[in-house]
Amino acid sequence: MNIIKNNSKEKIVAIIPARYASTRFPGKPLAMIAGKPMIQWVYEAVRSVSELDGVYVATDDERIEKCVEGFGGNCLMTSKNHQSGSDRLAECVGMLGLLGEDIVLNIQGDEPLIKPEMIRELLSTIRDKDECMGTLKELINDEATLKNPNVVKVITDLQDHALYFSRSVIPYNRNGKVPYNVYRHVGVYAYKAGFLLEFTQMPRSYLEMLESLEQLRALENGYRICVKETAYASVGIDTPEQLKEVERMVTNGEE
Repeated sequence: MNIIKNNSKEKIVAIIPARYASTRFPGKPLAMIAGKPMIQWVYEAVRSVSELDGVYVATDDERIEKCVEGFGGNCLMTSKNHQSGSDRLAECVGMLGLLGEDIVLNIQGDEPLIKPEMIRELLSTIRDKDECMGTLKELINDEATLKNPNVVKVITDLQDHALYFSRSVIPYNRNGKVPYNVYRHVGVYAYKAGFLLEFTQMPRSYLEMLESLEQLRALENGYRICVKETAYASVGIDTPEQLKEVERMVTNGEE
């Protein structure tokens, strides 16, 4: 495994948290899609982004570690007592020796069709800007997605900073006469390494616990989250049925 060596230039590192345990889909990172495990699909997409100084899978499971090393990837073995992916990332910041202004991208390990362009868009929310945290959003175009509480929505201000994230439909169109858009939050994040360490030391906040959305902790503590709209659709996998749909897309060249 190649460990980043810091110099005067800030480093840009992508970390892919991967857990074996999952209530709805145990072993999800190792599920096969067209002959390759899901985690390999994600890793290879992220690795194709030339702006990155390093790509790592962060896990606490030896089966995932063996898989990643088997296809030539870098893997960081973390402790098992993390409550969230950001906590796992914070441990990795220390393992890699990253400094405060270095950039850490949190890429979900269950989005095998993620586009390199989305990763570059994510990076643009924070690189060369006075921002400590960034993420993406995409326009919702169907009623089922709009009403699904598992799909997180986000509203932003005129400077593209998040005002709120919710599982409810936001904004609420009271009289139905004003044209409006609703955006889905795409669950990838960019952090300055120093802020990530600070963020994971903050107590869980009221709204975070209410909505079960970790990013609300940053907003409740007065920090800004830069949000960029992406035109690229992401396809997350939470169930074996969704896995079959993604494999169908790959087989038919629809990805």
